[in-house]
Amino acid sequence: MRVLQFGRFHNEQQNGGVERHQQLLCKGLAANGLDVVYLVASANRLSHDETIDGYRLIQSPSFGTLFSTALSPAQVIKALELHRQQPFDILHLHFPNPLAHLASVLFPPSVKRVITWHSDIVKQKRLLAIYRPFLQSVTRRADALIAATPAHYSSSSQIPKDISKDKLRVIPFGLDYSNLNLTPQSESVRNRLLSRANGQAIVFALGRHVYYKGFDVLIDAMQHVNAQLIIGGDGHLRPQLQNQVEHLGLKNKIHFTGSIAEADLAAYFHACDVFCLPSVEPSEAFGLVQLEAMACGKPVICTQLNNGVNVLNVHGETGFAVPVCDSFALAERINQVLQDSQLRSMLGKQAYARARQVYSLEANTQQHIRLYQELVNII
Repeated sequence: MRVLQFGRFHNEQQNGGVERHQQLLCKGLAANGLDVVYLVASANRLSHDETIDGYRLIQSPSFGTLFSTALSPAQVIKALELHRQQPFDILHLHFPNPLAHLASVLFPPSVKRVITWHSDIVKQKRLLAIYRPFLQSVTRRADALIAATPAHYSSSSQIPKDISKDKLRVIPFGLDYSNLNLTPQSESVRNRLLSRANGQAIVFALGRHVYYKGFDVLIDAMQHVNAQLIIGGDGHLRPQLQNQVEHLGLKNKIHFTGSIAEADLAAYFHACDVFCLPSVEPSEAFGLVQLEAMACGKPVICTQLNNGVNVLNVHGETGFAVPVCDSFALAERINQVLQDSQLRSMLGKQAYARARQVYSLEANTQQHIRLYQELVNII
């Protein structure tokens, strides 16, 4: 079976949960014998073509981004060229992504279309008013629509309500947890983090420094928390966040790491006492980073977004959810978990069990394969 995974980016600066999910899915599909091409936009005007983890990664030239969308007409042209060379059975799109919508329109109807709905379009409301009819038309014509949780469907205002129920699938995201095991290298990094904390508790947050992540709210909350905060990741808002830390006089307790190497990531999750996902918009529709924290046995404090974020992190079972943009409520929950070791241990154990039992990469991969087989009638 030949599958085209149509993505957005493949570089650390722009990668988010959507990109991580696609990369893991491509790896899992390739390991099960599928012929997988992962087509994305390059970070520049150069093209790249290589094999990674058994799948073919092609990066098409781009002219940058606009409204979080790659300006890469070459990506759509390349998709059609690849199909002419050797036809695809499945075109798997990941929304929101207008370029993927264009590819869906231009591909012949013989190719089965699968859409994974990661989130609604939240920020570009004016453009959405014009774009919505096109978005809904493309979505209606898909052969299958996938979401990671039922809440993705119930919370969406953009998925057409008249789509046949037999097209709607729920396939929980999954991770390969092997990279979260401590190695001698990551153990050394963990020990350095603990030494720097000097006996204080550690709060960890990780993600691109973009508007919807809510790191500014977490920084405000740290005025009322006696702990060290480590913020991992990078993005265009980082200087603004650093200025906020300096203005509040919190430089001695809040540390920015920049992008964290994959080999070191386990160290940060294992060093922390609690993980925080303070997102402020439903653009954060699941939060793979909180799944990683849970898989390391850490309680999670997130915000009440009423979507997949809160399906994954169950309030009172694996952590807590607080009102959006409420720094006082966030500080209160962080303090509660840090000050009650018995509660922290209980939440961490339950988080570990939920992550490992429900959200495995193998289960995610096999469910995708069964869906593909069903669509091309080879079961």
